[in-house]
Amino acid sequence: METNVKKRHWEIANKRLLAKMIAEFLYEDMISAEKTDGLYHLSLDGGTMYRFQAEERLMDSYWIDPDSIQIKTGGEWTNAKSAVVFLLELQKEIGIKPFTAAYLIEEYKRTLLADAHIMASQENQRTESLLEIDYAELEGEMTGHPWITYNKGRIGFSYTDYLQYAPEQKKEVKLDWIAVSREKGSFHSIEEVNYEDLLKSELGDSLWVTFQKVLHKKGIQPEDYFFMPVHEWQWNHVLVPLFSEELFEKRIVYLGKGEDEYLPQQSIRTFVNMKDKMKYHVKLPMSILNTLVYRGLPSERVVLAPEITQHIQGIRDRDSFLRDTCRVVLPGEIASMNYAHPDYTKLQGAPYQFLEMLGVIWRESIYSFLDEGEQAITLAALLYVGEDGESYALKLAKKAGLNAEEWTKQLFDVLLPPLLHYLYQYGTVFSPHGQNTVVILKDSKPHRLAVKDFVDDVNISDQPLSELENISAELKNVLRSEAPEGLCQFIFTGLFVCHFRYLADILHRSRELDEAVFWNMLRETILSYQAQFPELKERFELFDLLRPSFKKLCLNRNRMIEYGYGDGDDRPHASEFGRVKNPLATGKPAVV
Repeated sequence: METNVKKRHWEIANKRLLAKMIAEFLYEDMISAEKTDGLYHLSLDGGTMYRFQAEERLMDSYWIDPDSIQIKTGGEWTNAKSAVVFLLELQKEIGIKPFTAAYLIEEYKRTLLADAHIMASQENQRTESLLEIDYAELEGEMTGHPWITYNKGRIGFSYTDYLQYAPEQKKEVKLDWIAVSREKGSFHSIEEVNYEDLLKSELGDSLWVTFQKVLHKKGIQPEDYFFMPVHEWQWNHVLVPLFSEELFEKRIVYLGKGEDEYLPQQSIRTFVNMKDKMKYHVKLPMSILNTLVYRGLPSERVVLAPEITQHIQGIRDRDSFLRDTCRVVLPGEIASMNYAHPDYTKLQGAPYQFLEMLGVIWRESIYSFLDEGEQAITLAALLYVGEDGESYALKLAKKAGLNAEEWTKQLFDVLLPPLLHYLYQYGTVFSPHGQNTVVILKDSKPHRLAVKDFVDDVNISDQPLSELENISAELKNVLRSEAPEGLCQFIFTGLFVCHFRYLADILHRSRELDEAVFWNMLRETILSYQAQFPELKERFELFDLLRPSFKKLCLNRNRMIEYGYGDGDDRPHASEFGRVKNPLATGKPAVV
């Protein structure tokens, strides 16, 4: 393996992952530790013990010093060096099935290798230099999901695939193009977009004509087909072997490579056009298993993506607060294609990944919404801490001329009001996690909110709200209805647990902003919004984000104990176990 990754990178990656595993398993109540003599001790049934230095945080969380973790298997304490050894020690302790443990080992090994690669590439890099990096390139600097411990498992990729396609490798790719029979494939778009104009703008007139000639040479008529982009990994590993009959029967025809260069984003399957950044972002299925799910495109949501876009943007366009005050940006999924597998669609209860193998979504480019002087970053970027130990968020604040408290308040003022308005006024939520939420900066200060990726992550209330009466039954079925607490979870867990508890920790450890101040500021932001809309008082009580606790949703427990690696007919959902204290709750009334 010729690489610049060294043994020390692997060793440091193990220590960091081990600290993350202990912290997140403590949060999810899979393990418990006792504090004695200034250290936390974790005792396992087999007689093995771990000890470490840690700091308790609000929201039932911990920060653990990676360099402090020691293991005692006999009579002597030694430095703990292996995340996988820890997993094996836990296997019987917390009831991980051997089949599940085997695949967890694979995901952890793959994650460690990716972490070591990232570390090697960034060890001489100053965090401050990232302030000048553009949205698409900045995604390649990120280190993965902050909560899921096996966050770069990418089962299905070979090492060569990893070096070619992983976002942290920052390699541009050209997309392959196929023609699919209109009898089997479907095209869907918003009213303003038609198939031919879209494809000509994506391909260019020359390639549009070239691809038509390819079909003519095969004796088939272009007007009987749709042109569709595919990723070359999906073509080689999924489409050729599993859609072979479609290829032999010429219901699918390979056309060739496109001309534009695309950069993969953190989701791996979403691509930004680097030749023309105003062109649409392209989302394609890649049937690898990563962060709990196969990264396909659910057929029913692909089909309705444009309708979902029109619905969500329509709410914004008709609401002056969202449209004019917040100026929230909602990059639309303006067109989509889907091609259902002829055999798996007939198999009742087929594992979901076999129904998500061939499709595409075109999403409006975030660049097309930026005003002069604006810069877009994903929310995930704010959790970046470089190998120099510096925080990207704090560097932004410094460049903006603000202290951490001032900058964070501005962040809350930008993020929360539009998200709260969709929830309270319309009973509708996004999943505003680090990748779907985009912060638009101006002069390095949070300025506007953008939310993308509507296909998988819009949910609505199951309550009889007047604002939901006119949604079609088909759309309601795809959007999924949630009870009030479940709807609140998309903000509480998706944003507060999955993002803000890590940002609060970074700022707290930097001694720039105490975590208690952080959470109180967030509470005040919510109360400030509520004071603006007193007519929604009943909704504030129904969707109570300030309640003392929430059901604790668990992302590691899901895979490790409950779901495992079985193939179900639906994507796995977060496990519920216990409750988490809400740092936003106090003795004060939740509603003003």
